[in-house]
Amino acid sequence: MANPPLPLTRSSVQTAHKVIKPRIHHTPIFASSSLSASLPGQNTLYFKAENLQKGGAFKFRGASYSLSCLTKEELDKGVCTHSSGNHAGALALAAKEQGVKCYVVMPNNSSQPKIDAVRAYGAEITFCEPNAAARAATLAVVQARTGATFVPPYDAVNTILGQGTALLELIEQVPEPLAAVIAPVGGGGLLAGTALAAEGTGVRVFGAEPAGADDCAQGLKEGKRQEDVKANTIADGLRTPVGVINFPIIQEKVERVVVVSDEEIADAMRLMWERLKLVVEPSGAAAFAAVRSPAFQELGIKGAVGIIISGGNIDLSRPLPWCT
Repeated sequence: MANPPLPLTRSSVQTAHKVIKPRIHHTPIFASSSLSASLPGQNTLYFKAENLQKGGAFKFRGASYSLSCLTKEELDKGVCTHSSGNHAGALALAAKEQGVKCYVVMPNNSSQPKIDAVRAYGAEITFCEPNAAARAATLAVVQARTGATFVPPYDAVNTILGQGTALLELIEQVPEPLAAVIAPVGGGGLLAGTALAAEGTGVRVFGAEPAGADDCAQGLKEGKRQEDVKANTIADGLRTPVGVINFPIIQEKVERVVVVSDEEIADAMRLMWERLKLVVEPSGAAAFAAVRSPAFQELGIKGAVGIIISGGNIDLSRPLPWCT
C-alpha cells in the first residue's frame, strides 16, 4: 500500500513541490498595466498562467504528485479516475510520462477535444451516462477488472497538496509581496491547496465561483457543505460540488468566495484573450471576473493581487461565449 498522506499544511505543499518540480512546467506570470489600471483600487494584478501547464490546466500538478505517492505494485496495475475534463487529461498525461497504464471513465457528453486529448495520451476510455451515480458504478467495474488505483480529481489529500504548489511558485515569481490571491472553486482542490500554501505568508485567500454553481459560497454562508447541487454555468470545470475534504479547509482558511455571473465570466475571458493574448477557458477566467466584481472591490484590498488562471482547454469548434 502507498504511504499515508502528509498532513494538510504548507510544509506538505512545499514537499509536494520538491517532488513534482522536475515533471511540471514552471508556468509564467503575466501582468497588464491596462487591466490593473481599469480597477477602482488600481491593484497590480499578476496572473499565474496554469493554462500553459502540461495538459493545459493546473490539474497536472495534483495528478503528478498523486502518482508519485503510489507504490511500484500499485503503479504496475495502473491508475483510474472519472472525469469529463481537465483531470482526465492530466492523469492520462502524467501516467503516460511515467509509463503507467491509465483508465478513464468519461460521461458520454464530454467535449470531443477533451476525449481526443485523453486518447492521445494513451488512456483507455470507458463511457458512461452523464451523472454521478453512473460515473461511480462504471469506475467500480473498471477497478474490479483492472485492479487500478483510483486517483480522485479533487477530494484527496495528495491532489490538494499538488494543486497548492501553484501559489508557492507565484509568491516566488512576483516582484512585490502579494496582498491577496484568488482562485476558482469547483471541487475545491485548487482553492484548498492555495489556502494551505498561503499559511503564514500574510497573503489573503479568496475563491471565485459561478452563480450557477455556487454551492461552496452557499455552504460557507450556511455553515455546512451543500449536498444537493444542480449546476448550470458556462464554466464547465466549476460545475463539480466542493469536496468533503476540501470544504472544511476552505471554511477555515479562505476569507470569502466571490460569486460571479456567466456574463461577468465571459467579459473577463474576452479581456484576457484581448489584453494578455492568452487562450483561457471560462473556468480559468472566473478568478479575474471575481476581482473585477464590486463585491471584491468593496473589500478595499491594497497592494498586489495574484490571480490563478486554472486552465485553457476550450472547444474552439463552438462559438466563444461573447459570440453567442
